[in-house]
Amino acid sequence: MANDLTFGQVSAIANEINKQATGSSALAVVDTSSFVTVGQTILATGYDNVMNAISQVLDRTVFSIRPYDAKFKDIFYDEQRWGNHVRKLSPIDLPVENDDRVPLTDGVSVDQYSVRKPQVLQTNFYGQESFSDHYTVFRDQLDVAFSGPDELARFWTMVTQNVSDRLEQTRENLARATVANFIGGKNSANNGVVKLLTEYNTETGLELTAQTVKQPENYPAFVQWVYARIASLASMLTERTNMYQINITNKTINRHTPYRNMRVYLTAQDQYSIGARVLADIYHDNYLRLAKTGTVNFWQSAQSPTSITVTPSVLQPAGTVTKVAQQEIDNIFGVIFDEEAIGISLMNQWMSNTPFNARGGYYNVWYHETRKYWNDFTEKGIVLLME
Repeated sequence: MANDLTFGQVSAIANEINKQATGSSALAVVDTSSFVTVGQTILATGYDNVMNAISQVLDRTVFSIRPYDAKFKDIFYDEQRWGNHVRKLSPIDLPVENDDRVPLTDGVSVDQYSVRKPQVLQTNFYGQESFSDHYTVFRDQLDVAFSGPDELARFWTMVTQNVSDRLEQTRENLARATVANFIGGKNSANNGVVKLLTEYNTETGLELTAQTVKQPENYPAFVQWVYARIASLASMLTERTNMYQINITNKTINRHTPYRNMRVYLTAQDQYSIGARVLADIYHDNYLRLAKTGTVNFWQSAQSPTSITVTPSVLQPAGTVTKVAQQEIDNIFGVIFDEEAIGISLMNQWMSNTPFNARGGYYNVWYHETRKYWNDFTEKGIVLLME
């Protein structure tokens, strides 16, 4: 389980996430708290004889092979091979002091050896989550299905590529869920949640809704305002403050996020609509050119691209982690966050063949993977909602 010193299994929830992400099932609540660790202060004839799926060879075979490359690669981090407890140390600002050079008093010395201990906050990330996959290689049972060894080799290349692709997609979708946990946690704490349409209506005196704002007479002006707002928010994150982050009681940390350490994910639907309807030059490169930006086709379910339904783990001001109530969030426009706020660390990854089964005429190839999925709510983050 996440957030304690155990080794959990993430396969069940990974399969559930994959179904939603591939459109096989509708949007449903995902218990992201079960695997996302949050920093805390608490320590027949005609067919082959084996799979009955491949016809016996007729003339020509086309093998469908297309490698898949996972998205969200910029939140994957270096391998952490040893240990199960990651700690993060952050300094706490102390106030400046009086300058005792003046005034000086006759007969009175100035103590230059007064002790002032540095103040430090330690947050801890516990747990690792594992999943595995495997396939079976047959010695000669499939020979009747192919024209020769070359074609059989191409078949096994297709099979192994498929394993690689589904593992890659599982990594992507667990990363997607890690981002969703952060969004859900920020929303539950009402910390750094910006409702773009509400702010726009307040500023302009209009009463637009998520539907009417996209009417031709309203959309261009709104989009211009939105990108100016995003630019100002991103600029604000570069300031050294304790805003847009969860602070530990009596241990407030002032942080800043330079553009080079900033990640900006925006909903693809909105970005494509803006590009087609309002012209691409609305999105001025100088606003966020130094931040890493990306578009997200869907945040949790391919059937509900702009929504998430999660029960997230969230850092509390007391320094503990709590699994909060289910968060149902619609109309997600995007999220801006520090590179240390969301991440996935590879702990262990390997594959191996079993010995050959002489009686059955086959062997298995097993893949194993262990990663730490983490959120640090003491780092800066802003959730953008189209409401």
